[in-house]
Amino acid sequence: MTDTDLVVIGGGPGGYSAAFLAADKGISVTLVSDESQLGGVCLQRGCIPSKALLHLAKLISETREAKAWGLDFGEPQIDLDRLRNWKNDVVRKMTGGLAQLCKQRGIHLVTGRARFKSSDTISVDATTSLKFKHAIIAVGSVPAIPGDFASTSPNIMDSTRALDVESIPGRLLVVGGGYIGLEMGTVYAALGSQVAVVEMTDGLLPGVDRDLVRILQVNLKKKFESISLSTRLKSFKDTSQGVQVVLENEGGTTERIFDKVLISVGRKPNTQGLGLATTRVGLDGQGFIHVDQQLRTSDPGIFAIGDAVGGAMLAHKASHEGKVAVQVISGDSVEFGQRTLPAVVFTDPEIAWCGLTETEAKAQGLEITVAKFPWGASGRATTLARNDGLTKLIVDPKSQRILGMGLVGSGAGELVAEGVLAIEAGLPVHDLAKAIHPHPTLSETVMEAAEVFAGTPTHIYKKPR
Repeated sequence: MTDTDLVVIGGGPGGYSAAFLAADKGISVTLVSDESQLGGVCLQRGCIPSKALLHLAKLISETREAKAWGLDFGEPQIDLDRLRNWKNDVVRKMTGGLAQLCKQRGIHLVTGRARFKSSDTISVDATTSLKFKHAIIAVGSVPAIPGDFASTSPNIMDSTRALDVESIPGRLLVVGGGYIGLEMGTVYAALGSQVAVVEMTDGLLPGVDRDLVRILQVNLKKKFESISLSTRLKSFKDTSQGVQVVLENEGGTTERIFDKVLISVGRKPNTQGLGLATTRVGLDGQGFIHVDQQLRTSDPGIFAIGDAVGGAMLAHKASHEGKVAVQVISGDSVEFGQRTLPAVVFTDPEIAWCGLTETEAKAQGLEITVAKFPWGASGRATTLARNDGLTKLIVDPKSQRILGMGLVGSGAGELVAEGVLAIEAGLPVHDLAKAIHPHPTLSETVMEAAEVFAGTPTHIYKKPR
């Protein structure tokens, strides 16, 4: 039996961020991870490897697009082993850096699966007991595979297996039109697969503003073999020709053959097997942990963060929640109460948004003004041959404060942070219009969207109101 002031369960972005901050504050920290390397799903099987592959996919697409500009590189020659090794090297460099940071901070790192024995004690792999004053649960999530789709077939993949890039299937079916499915579909399409996407709802990226999604969908239709909405995978079976699937929509059923099928229909909290029944921690029907605004569970000494508590399953949300939990443990009166949480879909083009969306505003019956600036009027977007984008601001017409921002276009994820800052600071839209943005850049589209609200945009004509 050993003692610690704080035990953090989970070595992902939320867990290690919490552990690092706690150590910086002089708190005795033990970090328990069931993996030998820190980083969790995001670094090892999610955000980072997928973005490495998406970078390669974008390069491949640009070499093909360059023919129209007078540059012909020929068809890319893909060395799958070197590609995979490069992606793995990216992960290894970052996990190695985290291990060094953990050591420098004097954090006690324990490898194994933690299980609560009581409200102040955990065991690790049933061999080590650890008594704590406070605990932060940061166990993350795992791919959700509905029972009908659970299979041991080597031809059925979840997102983790898809990132291994074991092969380049000639025909790939992606089940799910959310961000994970579309990002992985983008990668495999660039590598040479014929990609078909099926989505149960009537639109890709449910919940995202339709004007942003439409621009992306036009681009994806050029890259994918097909996109089928209001369609579900009814059944599948392995055959000598591949995976025979039955797709169903209001028009009936269709049979098709694919080499691989990627099931990408969401994620679920990784809270099973934690022994939470020995504590007062409460769960909902889906396994998410109940917490208050300070990330405290129903058990006063136990906190929970990240995917395990639900909401947006984003690494930066988990990291910020981890820091808030540590501040509360340190005695600070803080809450997780940000006005805006940015999100990015790393397709090509990217979609990014923060704050209030137009869809949410309409659903809530709020009075808003939407100011849009098309990238067709952007000099920088035109030089990149990527002027199909759009920047828009959601503004309160009375206070004229910025409530939300949405973008679609090349590098949208790098631009959305300006919107985060503007919303968090409570800035009026005129402040963005007055701030001089460098020319020629895509960031100018933010300034010009603000000018659209004012009725004085330089590069598009707006009739006076």
